[in-house]
Amino acid sequence: MSEAPAADASTTTNSCPECGGRPEADRGETVCGDCGLVLSEYRIDHGPEWRSFDDDDTNPKRTGAPLTRSRHDRGLSTEIGRSTRVKGRKRRQLARMRRQHNRARISTKRDRNQVYAFTEIRRLTGALSLPDRIRDHACSLFDSAQSEDLLRGRSLEGFAAACVYAASRIAGVSRTVEEVTDAAKATKAEQTAAYDAINRELGLPVGPIDPAEYVPRFASRLDLSGDVERRAREYAGEAVERGFAVGRNPSGVAAACLYTAACDVGADLTQRDAADAADVTPVTLRSTYQDLRDAE
Repeated sequence: MSEAPAADASTTTNSCPECGGRPEADRGETVCGDCGLVLSEYRIDHGPEWRSFDDDDTNPKRTGAPLTRSRHDRGLSTEIGRSTRVKGRKRRQLARMRRQHNRARISTKRDRNQVYAFTEIRRLTGALSLPDRIRDHACSLFDSAQSEDLLRGRSLEGFAAACVYAASRIAGVSRTVEEVTDAAKATKAEQTAAYDAINRELGLPVGPIDPAEYVPRFASRLDLSGDVERRAREYAGEAVERGFAVGRNPSGVAAACLYTAACDVGADLTQRDAADAADVTPVTLRSTYQDLRDAE
């Protein structure tokens, strides 16, 4: 098989420069299927490192699960499985090995706390329908808080909930404190104390929450039309621009914008229903609603 000097991209992809045959790409090389001329070669082969045969029914993959920050060991540790075919002395030996292996895998109090907290973070992100990137970021925040010795005297459940809430705030995903508290095992006071410690010591890049982030979820919860939602987004932008949202609960401002927009289009929505969707009182909603009306 002869080898030709490097050709341009158009020649390589269109036809062979020697015989005009059709090039074929195989295992990192582009070869002419007629004369066997090597048109180009690429040293890195991104294919699998195993060979498959027609008479081999076994799975040749040996890569395992990917690394993840949601595990205290990044998912690198192994597990000794169970088998019903093993009996007697061998089965008791495997049970002893499994027990000693679990003890060695979680050997320190730090690892034990991480296992418990990461399990709680995974449960919370699943209950709140949050993506995996927020789950991994929350676990990374908990690891940083543990390295800064912020957990002393505080509950692990509170820090797990605070990390999930902080990761949501940083990613711009709208989740209220009440929503996280309802799904968490910690109380609101424990979550607030943990979040204040993380925000103060780690310097989280979080800013004021935009009320417009809550508008789509509240509109879906209240079964409002797209016209009401679009108009509520405009009111939310106006509230932020005029300073009506400063010092106020952003979910309450979003509920007030939805109620105002519903009144404009004649939709059937009461202040009580809008306030319940945002988990605020009608008084909180009414103050922003009055400011929006006065600005017209």
